[in-house]
Amino acid sequence: MSKQEIKPGQRVCVRQEIDRREGNWEHAATGVVVSVEAESTGSWLAHGQDGKLWLSRLRLRKEDGELTTIVVDRNMRIEVLADA
Repeated sequence: MSKQEIKPGQRVCVRQEIDRREGNWEHAATGVVVSVEAESTGSWLAHGQDGKLWLSRLRLRKEDGELTTIVVDRNMRIEVLADA
């Protein structure tokens, strides 16, 4: 599923795999989508738009109310569970 298909109010499970020398680490987060937006990093050396690097960020509200922000990357798997 692409980030363009994700909409606020959907309940999703996001799975990320992080490559490490000691072996890959997988993490999953489940929650309701609050927003999906491109935001600048404030990096002065990125040489992107306005001299900043722009990253897509997915904000989720987890079951316990915690808000989490996840940077969307090409290895991420997003599964829509239901609308909230």
